[in-house]
Amino acid sequence: MLKETVDQAVIAHAPLITNDATILGFLAIMLGAIFYTSHSKIPFWQKFYSIVPAVLVCYFLPSLLNTFDVIDGEESQLYYVASRYLLPACLVLLTISVDLKAIAKLGHKAIIMFFTGTVGIVIGGPIALLVISSIYPELLGIEGPEAVWRGMTTVAGSWIGGSANQAAMKEIYGAGDQIFSAMVTVDVIVANLWMAVLLIMAAKAKQIDAKTGADTSAIVELKEKVEHFNAKHGRIAELSDLMVILAVGLGVTGFAHLFSDFITPYFITNFPETARFSFHSKFFWMIIFATAAGIILSFTRARKLEGVGASKIGSAFLYILIATIGTKMDVRMILDAPVYFAIGIVWMLIHASLMLIVAKLIKAPVFYMAVASQANVGGAASAPVVASAFHPSLAPVGVLLAVLGYTVGTYMAWLCGQILQAIG
Repeated sequence: MLKETVDQAVIAHAPLITNDATILGFLAIMLGAIFYTSHSKIPFWQKFYSIVPAVLVCYFLPSLLNTFDVIDGEESQLYYVASRYLLPACLVLLTISVDLKAIAKLGHKAIIMFFTGTVGIVIGGPIALLVISSIYPELLGIEGPEAVWRGMTTVAGSWIGGSANQAAMKEIYGAGDQIFSAMVTVDVIVANLWMAVLLIMAAKAKQIDAKTGADTSAIVELKEKVEHFNAKHGRIAELSDLMVILAVGLGVTGFAHLFSDFITPYFITNFPETARFSFHSKFFWMIIFATAAGIILSFTRARKLEGVGASKIGSAFLYILIATIGTKMDVRMILDAPVYFAIGIVWMLIHASLMLIVAKLIKAPVFYMAVASQANVGGAASAPVVASAFHPSLAPVGVLLAVLGYTVGTYMAWLCGQILQAIG
């Protein structure tokens, strides 16, 4: 009798779809529908996506399939495949376009503001955890993958780099699916609230710059440089271009796996004490190799692949990864996340305060502060939005700084994670 009851319970919660190929098809349809409607001219969709970020929908819709037992995110292998194969390729294609010389020419104030934002996130997370845990001490001392500090490392990855770095931190620090689900919600909502503040500041940039005495003459030169770069490198991609892009992204991914297969056992055998630094993780070394390879390739002719859509293909890989992460989410966790929102808000206030203080001290234009902040917090998806609020031709500057965020995101988020681990 007991066996029959157990069998009935298993049947009741058995997923409707178990074939990963079918699940992937559903995810592709969802992503296509989201991107189609997010660029629609229909007023309803324009209003909807002005309130609900498209990236949140990309997480949320797949999570409904898991929440209502249409699929079983735990049993599906799609996330594993996406995180091991598409994520490294994505990191390569997003960092291959980084032009360190061009970023340097933006002026030292832009670089100072960018790394100020990065530092604000690295130290802001641990401070926020200490502040909120003084009120809710149960946040500390949690063992296992659902520890709060592990979930916070994924937010650090997102706010310094982007979703790719966020996924990397999830794997490197072993964040559980439940805490990750809650932190994804905190990440997207808090980040978009801050972006709204930046857009308001952009509308009043002249008045703010006048009060602070900031020199804005360099912004005119920036506009000319960006327009010249776009005119020189942008062109319609041919099949040969797309095949080369795939060769670079997936080729480096293959070597990243090979490198991790050799280096990880070496550290396990010879440096057992480095386990706490993630040096015993194959995934860690794979991500490090892919990011470093992307930076190295940015100094070669491979950087011109950006002109034919390298970052767009990388972003396509990224959104497939985002959708597969969504299949592991349970939306009911949102109801259990108020305390996590408190952490996120305190964290963002520390980042914002540091940005505003340094901007005032060095008399940086609001443009540098706003775009540098959003390049950290929002990445390539939203940094151009803030940049174009100042002038449409400056949107690529947001991408340029966001690419720098992708480049340092994994390393700095890992550092933040080490500090969080020591506290939590």
